Amino acid sequence: MKVYQTNEIKNIAILGNDGAGKTTLTETLLYECGIIKRRGRISQQNTVSDYFPVEHEYGYSVFSTVFHCEWNGKKLNIIDCPGADDFAGQAITALNVTDTTLILINGQYGPEVGTQNHFRYTEKLGKPVIFLINQLDSDKCDYHTIVERLRESFGNKVVQVQYPLNEGPDFNALIDVLLMKKYSWGPEGGKPTIEDIPAGELDRATELHKALVEAAAENDEALMEKFFETEELNEDELREGIRKGLATRSMYPVFCVDAARDMGVRRLMEFLGNVVPFVSDMPVVKDAQGEEVPADDKAPTSVFFFKTAVEPHIGEVQYFKVMSGTIHAGDDMTNADRGSKERISTLYCCAGQNRFEVPEMKAGDIGCTVKLKDVKTGNTLNAKDADHSFNFIKYPNSKYSRAIKAVSTSETEKMMAALVKMRQEDPTWVVEQSKELRQTIVHGQGEFHLRTLKWRLENNEKIQVTYEEPKIPYRETISKLARADYRHKKQSGGAGQFGEVHLIIEPYTPDMPDPTTYTFGNQEFKMNIKSKEEIDLEWGGKLVFMNSVVGGAIDLRFMPAILKGVMERMERGPLTGSYARDVRVIVYDGKMHPVDSNELSFMLAARNAFAQAFKNAGPKILEPIYNLEVLVPADCMGDVMSDLQGRRAIIMGMDAESGYQKLSARIPQKELSNYSVALSSITGGRASFTTSFASYELVPTDIQNELIKAHEAELAEEE
Repeated sequence: MKVYQTNEIKNIAILGNDGAGKTTLTETLLYECGIIKRRGRISQQNTVSDYFPVEHEYGYSVFSTVFHCEWNGKKLNIIDCPGADDFAGQAITALNVTDTTLILINGQYGPEVGTQNHFRYTEKLGKPVIFLINQLDSDKCDYHTIVERLRESFGNKVVQVQYPLNEGPDFNALIDVLLMKKYSWGPEGGKPTIEDIPAGELDRATELHKALVEAAAENDEALMEKFFETEELNEDELREGIRKGLATRSMYPVFCVDAARDMGVRRLMEFLGNVVPFVSDMPVVKDAQGEEVPADDKAPTSVFFFKTAVEPHIGEVQYFKVMSGTIHAGDDMTNADRGSKERISTLYCCAGQNRFEVPEMKAGDIGCTVKLKDVKTGNTLNAKDADHSFNFIKYPNSKYSRAIKAVSTSETEKMMAALVKMRQEDPTWVVEQSKELRQTIVHGQGEFHLRTLKWRLENNEKIQVTYEEPKIPYRETISKLARADYRHKKQSGGAGQFGEVHLIIEPYTPDMPDPTTYTFGNQEFKMNIKSKEEIDLEWGGKLVFMNSVVGGAIDLRFMPAILKGVMERMERGPLTGSYARDVRVIVYDGKMHPVDSNELSFMLAARNAFAQAFKNAGPKILEPIYNLEVLVPADCMGDVMSDLQGRRAIIMGMDAESGYQKLSARIPQKELSNYSVALSSITGGRASFTTSFASYELVPTDIQNELIKAHEAELAEEE
């Protein structure tokens, strides 16, 4: 196939809720441009998109699909993205490597919460947006109401380019107010009949045409001057104004299609080919060092790998975008992230699971290759004169977590290898081997996201796994002063073990002064601080360790062992086995034996003395608290708030945002365990949420007592 120049390439992402018809639109686009000879159907599991077994199993898109269309001398690289919020990582990846976004709207339901989410992604990345209203033949479709709701959500930048003459089951015609023509189709769709606008529609079409011309003119001073003089723009000027308006997000054009019946798709292709911005029209991307990297095919070659797919009989298929220069089959390149050398054996243009070999690709183009040795998702390959790396894709925080383990412990290593491989395909699957919780935890975007992971492990990798509730990373601390001493003595022939440690512990606060005296009952203890260590704990908080031993009661060489004993108990706190934090420890006295004392003896004495003191120092359990933002339809607000209050959440505020209510709250991590499932049930899948860690705070007394009892029972079972 033809090698396209940078100024002939456009990159487009297709987003939309599940059920909006993205896969069907993809089939029709490919059919219209001749990439496929027959359109597949989701029900027959023969579409270009959704070709993985897990997608056939669930009937949902799980992975994005990269394909291309050749139209009027232009190459359109298009990425069809899953609609479910659980697979948002695929959409975010696609948006980062494309330049224009088609947001598909289901004509039966209009804008949904997924529409809001997808629009926010485009807003954050500054990507142009075109709204595409599909399924106009639905008897529930109300085009006028859909446009009004789009305007309520996204403002007056929403501008109609087309409108249907008769939405519903009889839909077969639309008015295009850019070209001022009527398009109509026979029962099979395809090539339209193009006619003048009927007299009965002329006034409405003229009014919308003027609104479109005015919106386009606002994006260029010369066009604005002409508009003021003549109140009109010719077709080329109108296209130029719309292109600039798209690039600056000054307008969001609205188009109409019935993808299933191939009505309106050819006209959409014309608009995409003629009007949407080229790669060179968009802001220049910066590399990880902040250096701008223009899409220049004459510059040194740098290629960013944004996606990995593992396919049967092929292995890893690596998808890339040429950030600069020109890549050729046979090029030798260096991995900027891993330092390894790679040879690009073959280059392909993508069409789902179908691929077309090409000799080279220019800056801005998207393609794939196979049989790379050491390239992972997010890596950059450079030619000899390039020195770039890219890290511009930022994924959302996880929303749903489960502890995972292989049913057969002998398959644990195999399971971990499979999880690492699968994360290359979807970086929002996060795998954590928690030393603290003694669990392997998988994090994802929702229950369906992790259910998909489990299905793939069991069906593709043949590894049976189970999910469990993940433990909560509680923290332990103290609220008052306490003193304890402990003697470790063991004699069993030959050299024995002896160490005695006396210590005081108290809550640590920043900038607290060094102690001089402590009083317990009627006894006063004077401190003479000889050394002090402030340890920033890797799990948060501090340990301050002080040596106040006088008279040689404990030799200085045993102090590191005493500190090690304290740290061991901090790592497995006395209350629940959780990490302890924010404690000051003063070792003020002890005893040693000239023969039997050693590091082990003092380590064990310190560990037990610390545990005794901790339990007498008003011990408290802290739990992780998260900031929560919920985007929810107004009619569900009461139910959502009631559910949150039952989860010990504190409501922090409410705001209206784009036709939805945004609710802010603080909530314990324990209460977030199944929140994605509950929220979906309460709102019928119309709400979404984001979380971020806030702080550690005290758990209520009744919950603390329950946690301590549960830990004691767990220890009893281990014995």
